[in-house]
Amino acid sequence: MERLGRTAARHDAVDVGAKIGELSRFLGDGLATVEAELRRMPLDETPLHRSARHLIATGGKRLRPLCALLAARAGGAITDAARAVAVAVELVHAATLLHDDVVDVGDVRRGAPAARVLYGNAASVFAGDYLLVDALARIAAVAPRELPALLALLREMLEGEALQLEQRGKLQSSMETYLRIVRGKTASLFRFALAAGARAGGADDEVARGLGAFGEQLGLAFQVIDDVLDYSGDPELVGKATLADLREGKATYPLLAAMRVDATIGARLGDALLRPEGLDEATASRLAADIAATGALELSVEFAEARAAEARQHLDVLTDSDGRRALASVVTALTHRRA
Repeated sequence: MERLGRTAARHDAVDVGAKIGELSRFLGDGLATVEAELRRMPLDETPLHRSARHLIATGGKRLRPLCALLAARAGGAITDAARAVAVAVELVHAATLLHDDVVDVGDVRRGAPAARVLYGNAASVFAGDYLLVDALARIAAVAPRELPALLALLREMLEGEALQLEQRGKLQSSMETYLRIVRGKTASLFRFALAAGARAGGADDEVARGLGAFGEQLGLAFQVIDDVLDYSGDPELVGKATLADLREGKATYPLLAAMRVDATIGARLGDALLRPEGLDEATASRLAADIAATGALELSVEFAEARAAEARQHLDVLTDSDGRRALASVVTALTHRRA
């Protein structure tokens, strides 16, 4: 962990919450309008609706709607269609979290009990489905030209989830397979948010494609830093338990990088996962220390920084403007975050 600390010390750690607050002011009432729309969804008092309302109410950074609105502003203006895209991408993200907590048997989400703990697995699954339908309905009503892209996105995300499920516990998984999963599960939603937001704001196809490519690289960087925080993050800041990915046998970037240096890590983790009790606390801590000792966390940060640099290059489709600088600052904030 010390090595990661030295790597992170080369940059100032970014308070993502403060940066989002700064960008929210830049967007005027754009993000506040999206937040208000999320919180006034017509939800009844069934377990399904309570599950959805619980997750929405816990907040979150709202990174994806922020990206959609910034793209709209950089491409022209924050229109009603752009706001609909921003709400829809957050609903899709929330739906995946509700589903993921059931699949991963997660107990904590955003520092609060997961919806499945409070209302049950079935309610959490149905709530996720409800939010997906709501997202589709909003796009169909206000930004219909984005409906084919949203449907394609949902298919891509589902394929990423299916591939991750198929690879769970397969510690021999390749880096190529890992990146396919991340592109499907995480980067695709950032790509859609940026491209659809830009189009909804009035940008031409070239700008929308460029910002979509920016979003994909941003999503890759975001996920790899998320993988690193599973080892080094503060649970109270991250909002979930550390080493969760390790206990679930997920072949994340740090683990794959570490196994390239020390093959015994994969063998020891595989043996531990086969035990009836699974990976105990002491074994998990030892493995995490050994993974850090290989330099894998530093390599992960370097990979994320390379993706961030590539993302910035895609901003060349924009002229120099406050909007372009705001998007560039998002890359810095997400790559150097501690939560």
